[in-house]
Amino acid sequence: MHLNSFSVSGFRSLTEVADIPVRKPTILAGHNDGGKSALLGALAFLLGRHALAEDDRSYLIVDAEDETAPPVRCEETSVVGVFTLDSWEQEEFGLEEQVRLRRCSGQDLATRLEVWQPIPDDERLCDLSQHLAPALKDMVREFNLSPASTRKADLEQALRAYGRENASSEGWVGAPSGLDKRMPRFLPFDGKVARPDDAVKITLVDRFQSHMADPDLKGKLTAIEDEVQDRLRIDAKSLCDHIQARCPDLKKVSVEPDVSFQQGFKAAPLRIARRAGEAVGLDRTGLGSNRRISLAVWEWNNELLAEEEDTAPTASACEGEAPEPPPVQTIVVYDEPDTHLDYSHQRKIMQLIRSQSAIRNVSVLVATHSMNLIDGVDISDVVHLKLENHRTVVERLGAGLLGDDIDEHLGKIAAAVGLRNSVLLHERCFLAVEGDTEQRAFPLLFRLCEGLSLQAAGIALWACFNNEGALHLARYLAKQGRTIMLVVDADSRNVRKGIFKTPKLTEFFGAHASRYVKFLGEPEDDDPQQEKYNELEEIFLDDVWARIANKIWAKTGGTWEPSDFAALRGQGKFSSAVQEMLQAHSENGPGGKPQMMYELAMALDDKNDVPKQLRDIFKRLRELAA
Repeated sequence: MHLNSFSVSGFRSLTEVADIPVRKPTILAGHNDGGKSALLGALAFLLGRHALAEDDRSYLIVDAEDETAPPVRCEETSVVGVFTLDSWEQEEFGLEEQVRLRRCSGQDLATRLEVWQPIPDDERLCDLSQHLAPALKDMVREFNLSPASTRKADLEQALRAYGRENASSEGWVGAPSGLDKRMPRFLPFDGKVARPDDAVKITLVDRFQSHMADPDLKGKLTAIEDEVQDRLRIDAKSLCDHIQARCPDLKKVSVEPDVSFQQGFKAAPLRIARRAGEAVGLDRTGLGSNRRISLAVWEWNNELLAEEEDTAPTASACEGEAPEPPPVQTIVVYDEPDTHLDYSHQRKIMQLIRSQSAIRNVSVLVATHSMNLIDGVDISDVVHLKLENHRTVVERLGAGLLGDDIDEHLGKIAAAVGLRNSVLLHERCFLAVEGDTEQRAFPLLFRLCEGLSLQAAGIALWACFNNEGALHLARYLAKQGRTIMLVVDADSRNVRKGIFKTPKLTEFFGAHASRYVKFLGEPEDDDPQQEKYNELEEIFLDDVWARIANKIWAKTGGTWEPSDFAALRGQGKFSSAVQEMLQAHSENGPGGKPQMMYELAMALDDKNDVPKQLRDIFKRLRELAA
């Protein structure tokens, strides 16, 4: 059984959180108390590794105006998982390949595992786990069914198939017996609590259960379990008869003993010694030692997981033998694994997570503040958690909101310019520009005008190689609710497809597209007398060009005059003409347009030499970032 994603309702701060992916790995990011640990706890509850307590049930949001109203907890807590079943499980439990399972609990904290499927018209078939074998046999005879054998599992399978065939609606019904045992394994590593003993126990308990499932031992243990269980059933029947005799108002009393030797592993305390004969418990050693030992334990655990992949049995079997079920998925969970570790050990944690993620039946979830871990995966594998009105909400970026083609395009942009997930998640304001020219010149011009760097102002500058790439990035970020400004040359209005025409921009950004997109050289609405230009280079005045050119690109046999630059306007692309003129008539002319604008920006020392339109854009960016 493989868990693909899960949704949570009514668990601590997770009032309603949907579609958390389980990947290789999934990174859970967010502020402290944002819900990361709660999400891992909810996953443990789904997989049967966490017993729900009263404090786990979410408080309902009540009317804020009525401060005297007592807080009320939700009526039900549930975690729903989307699972893929292997062929053995499909045949064994009579289910489809893709199923939804949920573990839920009401106010009584009694837990139920349920599956979404057709609801039998006969309500007795909705939860077969509550019936003993004699009752199941009676129903089989009643419905004239032919199960494979009289085993309880085969009786249930025949009745489930009959229930699905005789159903008029869908809903949650009790999960088949034995399905709970096929849940993915849950291996937690809590970096906030440095206790190697716990890491050793988690690892060895997992190995203990694997050994108990070994076919050479399983038959012997199962025979003993069955015998003990049969004896306990006799005792339980006597007990139930006695209770019913003393309490005649009770219609039925039943007890179904469940015996398992697999819960027999209790502890494995770890002691260390740095000198012979001086062994001490880990509670007497330093925090750093505890963390390093825990890391070593989990590195060993990684070797075991890889070994299991190589030796995993197949579902095939010899003639006459029942097939061995394939191994279940293992979900390794890290809660802030890099806490208390120095940088070199943090890198080892990162490598360990990558190694585990590469194992076939292993998925990894990591709750972390580490920018290195957040930046080390695809942005669609990052789940950002934050609190709104004291409740956790989920933010996922790059998850197909704009279509696969555009997502792929953005992925290529991110890879090419080194965009970091951590910047996308945490930066306050984004400035998207066309390419290298703006990327090199804007930081210098912004510092000159505003007196501090873009980074210090909380502004992330992204160059997208062309105006269309910049538009897609700005559109994407705007849909994510990010503060964004797109700055392109005015001649972008003329690109193919008309993507920079007003109707298209309104489609992308809504009625206030002008808040998101600025065209350098295009007159502002409040200044209709402003002259129209086509590009960044053209909005700088001729006297500024001449003064800076004389300063850094000395003209052979003379000096540059404003008229030299004025003569190039209206004769084609201004930037290309200026570059060619400077290269032709100066021994140290610029090597290209990006270099030309970079050197111009470096040479400016008066913010008034920066065109007013750019100064206004920078001022607005400061306001947005604040």
